[in-house]
Amino acid sequence: MNGEQGSDKETGKVADKQVALVTGASSGIGAATVRVLSARGWQVFALARREERLKALRDETGCSPVVADITDESSVNEAVQRITACGPVKALINCAGGAIGKDPVATANIDDWRNMYELNVLGTLRITQKLLPALRKSEGTVLIISSTAGIEPYEGGAGYCASKSAERVMARVLRLEMIGEPIRIVDISPGMVQTEEFSKNRFHGDELKAKAVYAGVPDPLSAEDIAESVRWALELPDTVDIDSIVVRPRAEGSYTKVFRNQQ
Repeated sequence: MNGEQGSDKETGKVADKQVALVTGASSGIGAATVRVLSARGWQVFALARREERLKALRDETGCSPVVADITDESSVNEAVQRITACGPVKALINCAGGAIGKDPVATANIDDWRNMYELNVLGTLRITQKLLPALRKSEGTVLIISSTAGIEPYEGGAGYCASKSAERVMARVLRLEMIGEPIRIVDISPGMVQTEEFSKNRFHGDELKAKAVYAGVPDPLSAEDIAESVRWALELPDTVDIDSIVVRPRAEGSYTKVFRNQQ
C-alpha cells in the first residue's frame, strides 16, 4: 500500500488488512492497543512474556500471541523470524516498558536502573533493529511509547526519566537516519495513565503507594486513550509522520503541577 495507508470510509476500518506487532501486550497500554487495532481490522501479533494473559487476549480479540522476552536476544530472534515468515509487517508498536523504584540518586538501587535500561531502552532497540528490514519493505511505521518522564525529570525518578529520555532520543535520531527511506518513526509520550500494573510494579507491589499516585486526580488517562493515539497516528497516510505526541489528562499540567480534588 504505497502511500495509501488509511481507513475505509464506509466501514471505518483499515482498508486492507495489515499486520502490526505490539510489544508489552499482556497488560496496560499494550493490551489496549491490541484491542483497538484488532477492532479496526488489523492483524495483530501480541508479544509479551506471560502466556496465559496472551491466550486470554487471543480469545477476546483474535490476535496472534507471541511469547517472547525483548530483553533476550535469542527470544527476540525467534519471535521476529516467526512473525516475518507470515508476510509483510506494517507497524511495530513498542509498548513494553516500565518504572522500577522511586528512590533518590544517592540511594537508588543499581539493579533497578539496569532493569529499566534493559527493558525500556535496549529491549526497544533490539526488536526495532530486527524488524527494520521488514518495515522498510512494507513502507511501515516504528512507533515508540515513551513518556513525559523523558521530557521533564523529577525527584525520585532519575532512573526512569533517564531511560525514557534515551528512548525518546532513539526515536528522534532514528527519524533523522531514516530520512529518504519509506518508513515512519513516531514517538508518543503519555503523562499520567492509570493502569492496573504500572505504579504497582514501580513500588514493588505496594498497593497503598500505587493508589496514592492517582489519589484525587479527576480522570487520569486510561490505556485506551493512548491506544487511540496509536491508532490515529498509524492510520494517517504513509507520507504523514507524526514525529511526537505528548498526551496528558486535563488535570495534569506537568509532573509537578497536577490538580487533585480535596480528600
